[in-house]
Amino acid sequence: MAITIKEIAERAGVSRGTVDRVLHNRGGVKPEIEARIRQIAEQHSFKMNKAGRILAVRKQPITIGCLMPGVGNLFFDDVIRGYTAAQKELEDYGVSLKIKNIRGFSPEDHMKAIQELLDEGCKALCLSTLDVPEVCAFIDGIISRGIPVIAVNTDIPDTNRICYIGSDYYKGGKTAAQLLSKLLGKREMPLKIAVFTGSLNIKGHNERITGFEDGLSVYHVKHSIINVIEGFDNDEYVFLPALALFEQHPEINCIYIAASCVAGVCTALKQSAMYLQAERIRIVVFDDLPETKKLIREGLIDFTICQSPYQQGYQAIHALFNYILDNHDIPEKNIFMNTIIKIAENLDEAD
Repeated sequence: MAITIKEIAERAGVSRGTVDRVLHNRGGVKPEIEARIRQIAEQHSFKMNKAGRILAVRKQPITIGCLMPGVGNLFFDDVIRGYTAAQKELEDYGVSLKIKNIRGFSPEDHMKAIQELLDEGCKALCLSTLDVPEVCAFIDGIISRGIPVIAVNTDIPDTNRICYIGSDYYKGGKTAAQLLSKLLGKREMPLKIAVFTGSLNIKGHNERITGFEDGLSVYHVKHSIINVIEGFDNDEYVFLPALALFEQHPEINCIYIAASCVAGVCTALKQSAMYLQAERIRIVVFDDLPETKKLIREGLIDFTICQSPYQQGYQAIHALFNYILDNHDIPEKNIFMNTIIKIAENLDEAD
């Protein structure tokens, strides 16, 4: 027979109320007593009654904080739609959101924004943030204080986050390379590739580049990387560096854009002398933002690879709620979105 809260209290030498506080994560219990209660519960495979957990959650509203570097990046609008749709489904259980949308990839700005979410009363976090040591250490400090964290859209694997929900970026990059190899056929002339990324502090952006380069080698595509430019997901910022690169290297015949600066790069390309060269320039991108769709229909971009941003946000909120509901006792696992290839003919299909 499973152990009861009353029996846990008796074994721990505390009141049922104290056990209840620990098992419902309400705080106010000395660390050594909390550890003893959790150890007894774990030893006897204690499982909280689901109905009881739901009632407890309703009495203790949950504010989930969501951070993303989405200012100027329309991609995150769909992630936010997913967040808010899930919250609407769970609002009867006291779930509310605080969404903080910032610009750029400064570690200091990201840590400041995360702290602001905590100061505003958030008890759980969905973070799209930087995979750099200072940010990871900061997040682990938060987790150690009992704040559950899920990484959304880009992973922070060197932390104790519950899980990652988003794209398999390495797979996406390798998929891009394989499709490009099929478009090229038996080509003897090597590709001269300009790579544009968002930030080298974002794990997902780096994995897209690594997957692409590995894929080109696996599929025997002769190539060289001319340069890798950070566009910081900012079309205005990337325009001048892109234009300068195209003017300095007219031999470029392939552009790989691993993040959200497609419009800026393509505008620079159209204004460069390189654009008038006889050989077609192959362009591979990610996501299906309005400007990207337009450029695919124009025939400038060959294809895009999508990652279901709405589902990333939607599933993250539900995963956090279930984690709290199940007393922080669910298997840790990552949830990867499907790798979806879009060309002109299927651009308007939902992910």
